[in-house]
This record gives sequence, structure tokens and C-alpha cells, in this order.
Amino acid sequence: MFSKNRINDGAAKPAAPEAETQPRSPAAPAPGTSAPRPKAAPSTLSSDLTVVGNLRTTGDIQIEGKVEGDIRAHLLTVGETATVKGEVIADDIVVNGRVIGKVRGLKVRLTSTARVEGDIVHKTIAIESGAHFEGSVQRHDDPLGGQGAAAVRKPAAEPAPAKLAPRPDATGSAKPAAQPGTAAKP
Repeated sequence: MFSKNRINDGAAKPAAPEAETQPRSPAAPAPGTSAPRPKAAPSTLSSDLTVVGNLRTTGDIQIEGKVEGDIRAHLLTVGETATVKGEVIADDIVVNGRVIGKVRGLKVRLTSTARVEGDIVHKTIAIESGAHFEGSVQRHDDPLGGQGAAAVRKPAAEPAPAKLAPRPDATGSAKPAAQPGTAAKP
């Protein structure tokens, strides 16, 4: 079955072509195809960094410092030492620190160390015991579209005051009806 001669005999084994002996790296695409790009590491803003301005990425952001401006990302993590003053928009939001402003996300999670002052528009939300929150919470099927439900619903135009028909008085003669907000004259 197993023979020492077959293992040591180099002539019994056919030589493999050069291309097959070199393994392809997993990141290298096959010829003529494009491989998906590897996911980038999250961007981290350290605790000694203050950013004044808006941040926008399709990737992930970890905030440990201070941001004064709006943030848009795929996954946003606000660290325990972080403070964000502005609107936060992301698919997934985890708040461990402080956010002052509107929070909009498909999945929003406030941990026990979170401090949020502002409204939250979400599809799903989790608030751990100990989190501090001041504002309103609104569930919306598409919290990322537009500016949330408040901007989607436009205020209706105020209707014009209704004109009232003259009413007869005790003598049977017609008197003009009182306008809304005014008292009728006797």
C-alpha cells in the first residue's frame, strides 16, 4: 500500500506547472474579475483631539475626543470620554459618552454611561439602565431618510376662518354672526 520507493522516487511524481505551485493570495482577485475591497479599520479620534466641523464617511468611526459638528457614518461609537455637539446620523450608533444634538440611526444603543441631550429617531433602540437621556424618542421605519418624521410631515396650511351665516335675534331680524375670537355685540 505505502511504499518507501514511491515517496522517495521523484520520477514517479509528474512535475506541476509553475502557475499551480504558487498559491494565490486570498486578496488577489482572479484574472478578469474585481474582488470586493477589504473593510477598512475604523477611524479613531483620540481623547486629546478636538474637531470643529462635520465628519462624513461610509466606514466606521470611534470618537474618544470632542466633535463640534455633524457626523455621518456607517457605524459610530461615541466613547466614554467623548463629547459630540451636533447631529449624529449612522446605521448603527453606540453611545457610551455624551451627545448634545439629534441622533438618527437604524440601530441606536445607549449604554449605562451614555448622556444624550436631544431627540432620537430610530428603527430599533436599546437603552441600558443608568443611561441619562433628555429629549424625545421616535420610532421611524426610515430614520436616515430626510430629516426624520418631523421634516417629512409638512405643517398643514391653516384654514381660513369660516364665514358664519347671520343668525336671527329674539325679534326675528338677522344679526351678523360673531367672528371667531370676538364677542358678539348685543
